[in-house]
Amino acid sequence: MLKRVTDLSRRKLRHIEACLLPESQYQTRSAGFAYFDLPYRALPESNLAALNTRAHFLGKALSFPFLIGAMTGGTERASVINKRLAEAAELTGVGLMLGSQRVMLERPSALASFTVRAYAPTALLIGNLGVAQLNKGYGAAQLRRAVDLIGADALALHTNPLQEALQTGGDTDFSRLIEKLERIVPELPYPVLLKEVGHGLSAAAANSVKNVGFAALDVAGAGGTSWARVEELVEHGVVTRPELCDWGVPTVTALREVRAVLPGMPLIASGGVRSGLDMAKALALGAQVVAVARPLLEPALKSTEAVIQVIEGYRRELSVTMHCAGARDLRELAGLELLPV
Repeated sequence: MLKRVTDLSRRKLRHIEACLLPESQYQTRSAGFAYFDLPYRALPESNLAALNTRAHFLGKALSFPFLIGAMTGGTERASVINKRLAEAAELTGVGLMLGSQRVMLERPSALASFTVRAYAPTALLIGNLGVAQLNKGYGAAQLRRAVDLIGADALALHTNPLQEALQTGGDTDFSRLIEKLERIVPELPYPVLLKEVGHGLSAAAANSVKNVGFAALDVAGAGGTSWARVEELVEHGVVTRPELCDWGVPTVTALREVRAVLPGMPLIASGGVRSGLDMAKALALGAQVVAVARPLLEPALKSTEAVIQVIEGYRRELSVTMHCAGARDLRELAGLELLPV
């Protein structure tokens, strides 16, 4: 067990290094935002300074519908990153989803890298565990512990079959998980989300969990960071299976498919959201909030202020987009229809 956990901690550090490489990003597949436009209005009848971008998600107020996406944990370097991300979330009024907490549950000394509530006392904080762990002995007790130990408001369960399949010693048993989720999720006293890690949720996947009781789904589509590529870089130093690693449901497609089959489900859009314009398009497609990870990783290695600067850039671009599309608030933005380019 000790060797396995030590290897897990080392892998977490190598994940950070791999994610910083351009090869970690999808090469042949885009998120899909470039194929659609919001309607541009030369006379928008709106006041940029008076726009309302405030949102509520999972019972928490957000200054605008933005989450810092799941990244890392379990190492000293991750501890610094998560501290800066938490400080930035608190100061900008956005939410934060932590990286996978399995290392924390298996090695208590890793807890410190996830303990960020002191830096973000009022921010929406979302914990994170892999759904495949339900086939490795995890149950409601472990899920509760992941939330309680860090004072989180909610828990994300990530599903990542392609990433695990390309990882030496990966957790590849995803059988009978839906029936376990249907039993365990209702036992938990806080919101639980299902998220992909960047290869996308399809209509079929969303439909399969419609009776679980999830509070939200993160479609985490293809087009940004490919965690299959990350695992290849960690294992081999190069991407040896590029076609397989670029497989997935593009973010725009995932949003449209999941919204069609689950019209009332709150959705997070993530995966290749690289601007406030992308963000506005995702919200118009039915997302309640947007999550961004990779664009914040390098800034988090520098300072809290660098993270804040990127977040504020998204806020400014979202506001300008809303203004020039004639949407005075998020409700009006959600009512706009995207136009094919």
